[in-house]
Amino acid sequence: MKFPKKTKLLTAVLLATLATSVLAEGLGDNVMPAPPSIGSVVPLTYFGPAPSSVNPSFIGPYQLLTSSKVNMNRLTVTMPLYKAVSPEGETYWYVLTDSNDKANSEALGLNFSGKLTYADTGRGVRHGVQQFDGTVKFTTPQAGVNFAPFYKLVPGEAPNLFPPKEFRAGSVGQANYSPLMKIDNVGGYIYNAPIVAKGSEEQLNALCDVNADKRLVHDKVRRICPAEGTVELKLTLGFTFSRPLLYLSLEASHELPATMEGATYAPAMQDIGVGRDDSAFSAVERLFAVINGPIGKNNPQRQGFNSALAGDGNALNVLGGIPTVATDYSPLWDVNAVEWTKDAIDKGYRSRVLGEFELLGLVQQGWLTGPGGAKFGSTGFIVNCPPVMRLL
Repeated sequence: MKFPKKTKLLTAVLLATLATSVLAEGLGDNVMPAPPSIGSVVPLTYFGPAPSSVNPSFIGPYQLLTSSKVNMNRLTVTMPLYKAVSPEGETYWYVLTDSNDKANSEALGLNFSGKLTYADTGRGVRHGVQQFDGTVKFTTPQAGVNFAPFYKLVPGEAPNLFPPKEFRAGSVGQANYSPLMKIDNVGGYIYNAPIVAKGSEEQLNALCDVNADKRLVHDKVRRICPAEGTVELKLTLGFTFSRPLLYLSLEASHELPATMEGATYAPAMQDIGVGRDDSAFSAVERLFAVINGPIGKNNPQRQGFNSALAGDGNALNVLGGIPTVATDYSPLWDVNAVEWTKDAIDKGYRSRVLGEFELLGLVQQGWLTGPGGAKFGSTGFIVNCPPVMRLL
């Protein structure tokens, strides 16, 4: 079978970029797929397009959040930036990543999550109305974000660096802040609309060509420019069903995971139920976080909170279902933390875990437990982590 020369070249460039990108955070993460030409007698340019270019559910790189542009060398994503005004008269800026309406998701290049419908409990969703110029005016009071706090994370004593001695999130939501937003006067759909900045256009336009002022923006912001209508955000590495993944990590329902993730502490997310993954009316999907996995920046097996606190890179969490892989996706991840047992470590079984059912099997066999030997299950924490690009 022959492929057009241009298609072959684009595929080769993409695969080579994935394989050789210099990671912006954590040089030892080692999750980029290797090019298929390794060990072959022909160069990479001879290979056809990845199967994912034919069917998104097939193996290969696939961008999920198509409204955005991914920079593999910087491990960032540049997204459209939207404006909102609070009842208190504050100006905020947000991005869109998901919708509970399939047609909206397809039209806007967002992820579709029907589960978001069930998050509208208590303070789980903030409300707003669309104005004539497209700006959204929040109708929920005290639903903004303060970006002024100074981020702080002090690891615990080795070898158990987690939990940290001290932690403070770099941004804190007001009492009613949730990243989810329902626009009541135009359809009543729910969007995942995390706030990433606060300030006037004049204040933020002054940052278009300089490093973002962390007192005004989310800690994941690399660059922001309302004049261009864009914001560049740092991405996080993880896995889903043994496939490497890039995702945004923007909010958490408690301050500890918010600090560990460099995310906004959003207390209103505590009103969204957990522990009911995939059952009727569940708004969440499960994320699995390892506490005491292997450490070492150049260790190809490294993973977990201890490794992240040691400065090795991202914790490399394991996510459940995402679009194109499963039908039960939600950007609201119910954190299930696991810990390798002493017996598993002594026997040399401890290694990097890549998929949900692999991890659940290790729990079933007794090699992984909840934190401190507790029963495995939900920690009660939710993190808002919409996937951006599947690398395989």
